[in-house]
Amino acid sequence: MSSEERLYKLQLLRIRRINYVRSIKDILLILLGVGSAGFGLKGFLLPNQFLDGGVMGISLLANVVTGINLSILVIVINLPFVIIAYTQVSKMFAFKTLLAIGLLALALAWIEFPIMTSDKLLIAVFGGFFLGAGIGLSIRGGSVIDGTEVLAIYSSRKTTLTVGDFILIFNIAIFSVAAYLINIETALYAILTYLVASKTVDFVVHGIEEYTSVMIVSEKSDLIKDAIINKLGRGVTVLKGKSGYGKKGHRSFDVDVIFSVITRLELQRLKTEIIKVDPDAFVVENSVSDIKGGMIKKRPFQE
Repeated sequence: MSSEERLYKLQLLRIRRINYVRSIKDILLILLGVGSAGFGLKGFLLPNQFLDGGVMGISLLANVVTGINLSILVIVINLPFVIIAYTQVSKMFAFKTLLAIGLLALALAWIEFPIMTSDKLLIAVFGGFFLGAGIGLSIRGGSVIDGTEVLAIYSSRKTTLTVGDFILIFNIAIFSVAAYLINIETALYAILTYLVASKTVDFVVHGIEEYTSVMIVSEKSDLIKDAIINKLGRGVTVLKGKSGYGKKGHRSFDVDVIFSVITRLELQRLKTEIIKVDPDAFVVENSVSDIKGGMIKKRPFQE
């Protein structure tokens, strides 16, 4: 066997191992998500006829109004969104979503969760928290147990609405129907539950740290690069740029553009270091949902 063939086989084994580990992690995350969502529903929301937003909110509202078993409603109402996911996202995503929804329906039908409290505020807050954690874990596992995002993505491609606009309009409609069919108090608690759930989803999916990417254009880019590396302990990428037009008018000389990713807590310190070197530096900041690799996960150097 030649060295090229040996390297090719090793690469195939490496890819298979990565896929296998990823599949195991996805299944575990989906199972944890289903357990958390089931606990939030049966331990808090369902016994007290509380609602949420999104497709899950429609299922809960239909359960309160019609009395149909929530397990059946979860599958039936989410099924169209699984079909949309199959056509608009990917076959694997649709399969995982169908698996997660099926497992949630089984958990609601067969697993008994203790009723945790009858206090309405605690129900709204902690019911939303556990439901949001379940949705977030499922998303990290490559699936969804609430088809709102899938429908929003599909609608954003077909209309002028953004994903955020559609989700907002969708939930306003749900809460309005809840206020009309049940009462305003239930709708208000549903809004609180939804807000807690959505914030929990963001926390689970994106993590506690918020990252910011920074691009710095300066004639003293070498000094700024050294400050980021030596004082903040962060990695930098140097992009080659050509100056065009700025405060000093037209310029045609080359300039290095510094690109770095830092945490939100380090942003002010970075700005201070930049001002020390070049008060006239041009700085662009962008929010980053998540990152992989690089030096961002490492502990910064000590001064």
